[in-house]
Amino acid sequence: MLNHYPLWKNLLLVGILLLGLIYAAPNLYGETPAVQISLNHHIHTAEQTTQTIQSTLQHAGLAYKSIETVNRDILIRFRDTDTQLKAKDLIKQALGDNYTVALNLAPATPHWLTVINAAPMRLGLDLRGGVNFLLTVDADSVINQRLEGEVRNVGVAFRDAKVRYMDLNRTKDNAIFMQFRDTENFNKAYKVLSEQFNQLLVKKTEKLQIFELTATFSPATLDDIRQYTVEQTMTTLRNRVNELGVAEAVVQQQGMDRISVELPGIQDTARAKEILGGTATLEFRMVDQEHDPRAASTGFVPPGSQLYLYEDRPVLLKNQIILSGNSITDAASGFGEDGMPSVNIRLGGGGESLFHRVTGENIGKLMAIVFVETKTNTQNVNGRPQKITKKSNRIISIATIQSALPNHFQITHMSDPEEAKTLSLLLRAGALPAPIEIIEERTIGPQLGVENIHKGILSVEVGLILIVIFMALYYRVFGLIADLALIFNLMLLIALLSILGATLTLPGIAGIVLTVGMAVDANVLIFERIREELRNQSPVQSCIHTGYERAFATILDANITTLIVALVLFSIGTGPVKGFAITLSLGLITSMLTGIIFTRAIVNALFGKHRALKRLPIGI
Repeated sequence: MLNHYPLWKNLLLVGILLLGLIYAAPNLYGETPAVQISLNHHIHTAEQTTQTIQSTLQHAGLAYKSIETVNRDILIRFRDTDTQLKAKDLIKQALGDNYTVALNLAPATPHWLTVINAAPMRLGLDLRGGVNFLLTVDADSVINQRLEGEVRNVGVAFRDAKVRYMDLNRTKDNAIFMQFRDTENFNKAYKVLSEQFNQLLVKKTEKLQIFELTATFSPATLDDIRQYTVEQTMTTLRNRVNELGVAEAVVQQQGMDRISVELPGIQDTARAKEILGGTATLEFRMVDQEHDPRAASTGFVPPGSQLYLYEDRPVLLKNQIILSGNSITDAASGFGEDGMPSVNIRLGGGGESLFHRVTGENIGKLMAIVFVETKTNTQNVNGRPQKITKKSNRIISIATIQSALPNHFQITHMSDPEEAKTLSLLLRAGALPAPIEIIEERTIGPQLGVENIHKGILSVEVGLILIVIFMALYYRVFGLIADLALIFNLMLLIALLSILGATLTLPGIAGIVLTVGMAVDANVLIFERIREELRNQSPVQSCIHTGYERAFATILDANITTLIVALVLFSIGTGPVKGFAITLSLGLITSMLTGIIFTRAIVNALFGKHRALKRLPIGI
């Protein structure tokens, strides 16, 4: 039969439509004002924190719609923004500094949709309003630090291998220069560099019985260092924007050394700069196992030690810092020889000799890693704004020293891979790896975002209505079928954007409007081909079949060329251009599905199979 789909194909199309309807539905429910509480130090359970919040709000007479726990974060929904603002201040005061309390707009999606991970599209900066910073990262400073660390590491490796050298230093052109008196040490040094420092390119020279080696980072290593620096900076910035409570913050790389930070919903640029520019580092300290921490918790702290709290129990740490986070050049989670999760650490920023000596003298004893964060807040003191610096310390890990730790070592016997991953992230992202500079700053008001949303939706509606009217008048029943496919196309596009977690921006709306206009192109080509066959007095069923089959190649060619352009825009463009390219690409895919397959299924159902038709309602 020419115009007939098998039952399984019709059922598949119906299933796709239902899934599209379900995953597009969350965008109809909007958002509600909310306060989000994130537990920073894992001191209390979520249940205890929830009870504290409930009693605080009840005592203040503030009503809330709901309170829920999501991945150890607590989300409280309110009916209006005034109650939300009052509740945020009270909760922050009641919980203290162990929590991040921030404003948020939570999706009002019903529970049955959230169970199947159906969520609305996120709104970008231009639709919600907020702050955008463009930062530049000084990756060259990290390369210099790595090179200085490699000079020290090479010296340690030579001493371990008993290689005698005349000179070992760093040159002005970012190279490591080495001189030797004889070929024996010259060859041994080259072997050590080849085996232990494969990221270096080593060049041999010989001048008047003076043997020289010059080592430089390979181009691939330099690119890796630059990319690693930018990625590490983005990780640090993502951790810091959590302090602002921006659930949909966008931190993304632009070019080789620039980072764009978008903070939707934030209007206080001074506060954002304080958070992004804050400092944090790590300290390695020995655990004081000679004194009882429970006795110290009563107020008798022994000299040379300091009391901390780790996993709800007191711990005494010695004041001496045996290694700081600035010495760590790399950290990655993995698995040790025993199959247990571990963290691989590489040093090279200075202080390695002290660390090696102290760990060698304390094998079998406990060592703690302390996360130190310094924040600067602006407060009104006697009616004048004044910056107040506050320093907070917390233990993030305690491990047993197995041997004298060299420049490369592992923290082993961790409880689970997630803990190892978190620790490696903190070790890498505790402090900014390189200086950053804000080179561009933009603030978009919330009212402008509302206007952008209104105009964007209006443009989609106007375009959709005009196309629907034109197709219905020009192609009659077939035009109505194309209109129905156009609505399905828009629904599937929104569903795909929601499933992918895409951030909708104004250029993204432009891509949707363009998709709506282009979606009926396929139907126009098909319908005109059917008209041509009808004018040639071909049988009706043959006209339908020929119209779809012969127009398909033209439609496919046109969409592929447009898709290539969209992919190029996505690969080389920045945030707004990427948003346009994503919606355009997805729109092309969905329009092919709805404009050809869905309309063919409807036409088959209405006019296909064994029906003996003399005319088609296609506007001839």
